[in-house]
Amino acid sequence: MAEKQINPLLKLLLEIGPVAVYFFAYQRFSDGITLGGVEYGGVVAATMVFVPLMLVSMAVSWSLTRTLPRMAVFTAIIVVVFGGLTVWLNDDTFTKMRPTVVYGMFAFILGVGLFVQGRSYLQYLMGETMALDDEGWMKFTRNWVFFFAFMAVFNEIIWRGFSEEVWIWLDTFGQMILTFLFLATQFPLLRKHMIDEDAG
Repeated sequence: MAEKQINPLLKLLLEIGPVAVYFFAYQRFSDGITLGGVEYGGVVAATMVFVPLMLVSMAVSWSLTRTLPRMAVFTAIIVVVFGGLTVWLNDDTFTKMRPTVVYGMFAFILGVGLFVQGRSYLQYLMGETMALDDEGWMKFTRNWVFFFAFMAVFNEIIWRGFSEEVWIWLDTFGQMILTFLFLATQFPLLRKHMIDEDAG
């Protein structure tokens, strides 16, 4: 079944909305909140808002398109697990380590496929959206492996060595900006290895 198309603005809202609310929830509850006699820190409070909102956003997206990207589903599972641990144990360490786990797992899975099995798992995930030759997929996957590994290490450095405010900015908008910048550097590679499906 072909993916149903939705309004681009609505799609953007569903993808960015929960992250933006998470950021502003932290700003609102940065000094912590008390619920049922238990005090929760700003990151924990923001996580309480973010996790259910993200699930609602994915449910709405599914109801409109009848499809969800595999990487988005994997990320959502990690968010729910680590977000749940964060709230349940009232310990923001789990949420702060979440990006490290997500990026580390992506780097590991793609790396095993690329360097051990000689396959591009990224082609399996994205092959229907981009037409690249085999060499292009291998190079594109290699670059993502290095980027994901960098982001995992970078997250560890930021949350362990800098203020919580700095980490929150990275976790919300900083990661997105860095990903867009990385993608911008990949355009020459994609152009070089793009297959013209209309040719011939």
